[in-house]
Order: sequence, then C-alpha cells, then structure tokens
Amino acid sequence: MSLQWFPGHMAKARRELAALMSSVDIVIEVLDARMPLSSGNPLVTEFRKDTPCLKVLSKSDLACPKVTKAWLQRFSSEAGEHVRAIATSTERAADARTLVLDTCRAFPPKRIGKPIRAVIAGIPNVGKSTLINTLMSRRVAVVSDRPAVTQQQQRVVLANGMVVTDTPGLMNPKIEDEAAALRLAFGGAIPATAVDYETMVLAVAPYLLARYSKLLDARFKLGELPQDGRALLEAVGRRRGFLERGGRIDTHKAAEILVNEFRSGKLGRISLEHPL
Repeated sequence: MSLQWFPGHMAKARRELAALMSSVDIVIEVLDARMPLSSGNPLVTEFRKDTPCLKVLSKSDLACPKVTKAWLQRFSSEAGEHVRAIATSTERAADARTLVLDTCRAFPPKRIGKPIRAVIAGIPNVGKSTLINTLMSRRVAVVSDRPAVTQQQQRVVLANGMVVTDTPGLMNPKIEDEAAALRLAFGGAIPATAVDYETMVLAVAPYLLARYSKLLDARFKLGELPQDGRALLEAVGRRRGFLERGGRIDTHKAAEILVNEFRSGKLGRISLEHPL
C-alpha cells in the first residue's frame, strides 16, 4: 500500500518555505519526539542547505524519557557545528521557551549586532504552532490535534527582538517508507481520511506488543497478551464493550480508541522509534 498525503495548499507552502530560507539565520525544525526520524522532512534539509538548524523534539512528555535521551545523544554525535537538538515538553512551557532561545543564541551569529531571524518548519501536527505560542508567552497561532490547520505563514517578534516565522506543516510529496508513513498516521500527522484507524493499529501493533505490552495491559486489562494486531483489537473491543449485533466486536471502534489514547498519552509514555 502506498500512503501519500499532500493537500493542495502544501505546494504553495513548499515554494514559500524555499524562498524564505535565504533570509533567515536559523531553521527551527520541529520533530515528534515519539518518532524523530519519521517526522523529519527531507525537504527542510534540502531547503536550508548550510543554514544553522535547531532540531526540537516536541511532545517529549508523551515519549519514553530514556528513548528521547538516546535520540538526543545520537543527534549530538552526528551533528556538526550548525545542527543542535533539544527536547521540549508542553507541560513546562517556561523551560521550553528558555531552552529554545538560549540554544538559538548559542549558534555563531550570521549578522553581528542584529536580531536573530528564525523560521519554524516541519510536518503537520508536530507542535509548530504550540512552540510559537510558547515563545510568545501567549496564543498567537491556532493549535489543534488535526493536521494542516495552519495554512499560511505567520511572522511574530519576540520580546528579545528575535523575529520568528511560523510556517504551515509540510509533508514530503513522496514518502518512500510505508512503515514510517503509517507511524505518522498513528501519531496524527496524516488524517484518518487518508488511512483508516485499523490499518494504523495493525501496522504499529507488533512494535507496541513487543516493547510496551505492560502499558497496554495496564490500560486495557488484557490479561493474556494478544499474539498480533488483530487479536489486540478484538481484546480491546471486548474489554470496552464494543459489540455489534450478533456479538461481533467492533474492531474499528477499538482501533479508534487505541489511536486516540496513544495520541493523548493515556496509554503511557511511548516512543515508536528507537535509535540503533
């Protein structure tokens, strides 16, 4: 199955982001801490060229802390002078704001004595608008759990004079890795109109059962561990009482519950990717 999602407004967003890169000092690329590789967009790397880049692993409060720490260590070991990585949490906005601003100031200045110009970029629904609201200490961008809510650039000036442009979420027009695309859908970067909930769950279930079976059991009281994704959906549906006429289990509703409880953090702190 080939899973691609590139709404019409993204073509315009792609052109605008490419044009903006020459006029910024720092690219703040927002990644989902639960899947830092899948949530990276190669277009951002292509467009920024040698412009300094701060990789922000957002939603770290939803990811496994040990895994996030390992990702930061990996990014630090691979990054050169012009790339740095940090993790932020929506639960600690003040700390996130200080960490982002301090790290931006630590890059070698491109223009001496002038305010830093930064652009926030990344795929949909990874927390770009949340980050710009955090930096401004007030709501200036619409935040939603639906992807592609932001559809035009927004420029703000922070209290320290730093100029930040928030850009619409931009997907890679062609995602080569099908498993990565399904992880993105499971996390909310690709809408359910592009891929159904059961397909998302069946794709990630083997990983969840192998690494996070205790969290699944704690949340759904499964008892005996299901052997595969289909059995997991049936067990969750049975425990939650999702029964159709004739006693048949509504696995679609079970899948929707699994997806939503992962996204909200109710399943626990789960990372869908581990650094090798």
